[in-house]
Amino acid sequence: MNDERVPKTAEIAQRAHDILEAVEQVVIGQSRPLRIALASILAGGHVLFEDVPGLGKTLAARSLASAMGLPFRRLQCTPDLLPADITGSYVYAPTSGEFAFRPGPVFTGLLLADELNRTAPKTQSALLEAMAEGQVTVEGTSFPLPTPFHVIATANPIEYEGTYALPEAQLDRFLVRLSVGYPDRGEEERVLANRIARRTEVAFVDAVTDADGLRAMQAGVERVHVDADILRYCVDLAAATRTDRAVEVGASPRGSQALMLVSRALAVIDGRDFVTPDDVKQIAVPTLAHRLTLTPAAWAAGTDPSRVIEGIAAAVPGPPTVARTGTV
Repeated sequence: MNDERVPKTAEIAQRAHDILEAVEQVVIGQSRPLRIALASILAGGHVLFEDVPGLGKTLAARSLASAMGLPFRRLQCTPDLLPADITGSYVYAPTSGEFAFRPGPVFTGLLLADELNRTAPKTQSALLEAMAEGQVTVEGTSFPLPTPFHVIATANPIEYEGTYALPEAQLDRFLVRLSVGYPDRGEEERVLANRIARRTEVAFVDAVTDADGLRAMQAGVERVHVDADILRYCVDLAAATRTDRAVEVGASPRGSQALMLVSRALAVIDGRDFVTPDDVKQIAVPTLAHRLTLTPAAWAAGTDPSRVIEGIAAAVPGPPTVARTGTV
């Protein structure tokens, strides 16, 4: 994108604030996960919301899509869903006597894959190429997806009946995995009050930007400065997962890259054009925990990967925080 058309940091921060403010009118008590989810999309990635049913994961995903003004498709994942139900397939056209490609729901700006781990691993894997390369291949022919293209998936904990574990390769394609958590008492009361006030089950969020606006915001994030010390800190955190006693397979270089990408977007949301160690530390768990494979002993002991990352983040020294004046 031409530099003249890339908005300044302050403009991106204001637009991000407006998006979050619009979403938080209907999604109560999820300020932190919504902020990280938006940062992940500004960084060009995909988001996985994982928590127990009924906490508003689907509402959060749908509301973010509406506020960003992206073309939106919802895919309800079920055990009998087939890969072609996601990517599309060739169908016979009687008028022409030929087979023509009919695009699936993945051909959109933002795909909500609801309850992704309720569908079989083979079908889950149909999203891998789309998420990694922005295209799908059907019967040897590749079809590019629209840009921007993002996936926001929701999943229930694997302990719930009727779910399949997401393959490691699939999890690794998500820039972050977020837990919503239960609202506190005041927030839950607001949820009920909002439902009474709107007098309908469906909650609407007005668009704050559109696909072109989002692309411009993403281009602005690419201009954020990252010091060499911050890059080393990202690598140190990811490398520490590979030597932890509770971890069998640690985060790959894609994990350290995720730390850098999301921390840049968080800096922009805060109105800065440079990254601080605190930006990296606060997204260590969402970006790294789902990339770990625990040892059998740690898994049997009920070790939580998030706790492992919290321990690593506390133990690995970060670079000194140096005052810096950014152009906003």
